Amino acid sequence: MKYFKFYLLTIGIILLDQVVKMLVFNNMGLGQEIPVFGEWFKIHYTVNPGMAFGLQLGSEFGKLALTIFRLIAMVGIGYYLYSLIKKGVPQGLSWCIALILGGAVGNVIDSTFYGVLLDGNVPPNVPTPWFHGQVIDMFYVDIWEGRVVDWVPLFGGDYLSLWPIFNIADASIFVGVSIILIFQRYFFKEQETEKEMTPETVISKETEPENI
Repeated sequence: MKYFKFYLLTIGIILLDQVVKMLVFNNMGLGQEIPVFGEWFKIHYTVNPGMAFGLQLGSEFGKLALTIFRLIAMVGIGYYLYSLIKKGVPQGLSWCIALILGGAVGNVIDSTFYGVLLDGNVPPNVPTPWFHGQVIDMFYVDIWEGRVVDWVPLFGGDYLSLWPIFNIADASIFVGVSIILIFQRYFFKEQETEKEMTPETVISKETEPENI
């Protein structure tokens, strides 16, 4: 039970993410948009063949390399969560890593299997549909969209929205990372204390001359 509750959250994120993606894939056409709260929050079906914000690696094997990196990162995060729980760190940190792990696995499933399992979910001219699946995104916060001025690096001249379209997995990773950044001093306080109390530090303090 010590470990199970955290991995249960991870499994829950994965299942919720995949269910929502399948609902969108089976009930909406690519590019279709459904208003939820007026014009500022919508369900917009799109796919992302590359990294965040639609960036892509510049070769035909770039997506393959990205997917393999995600698989390795997923395993690393899973083991890191296990080690944190074993060390007895603040539970808030373990919950956050569980959120990040769930989001990472959710998007890895898309990249690894969707090119094979879902019709039309693979970019043209790829060497294999395996590991080339496109991530399904659907949540669109319509704050602003328009053409970026030419002098802006990377995105100059492109037509972009201020907030990228995202999915449950993306949101889970964002929330986990944000909470860690906000509460990092609390989450890592114990480790900092242990660092301060190393044997060298203790010996140094004991050998300091007393003030007369």
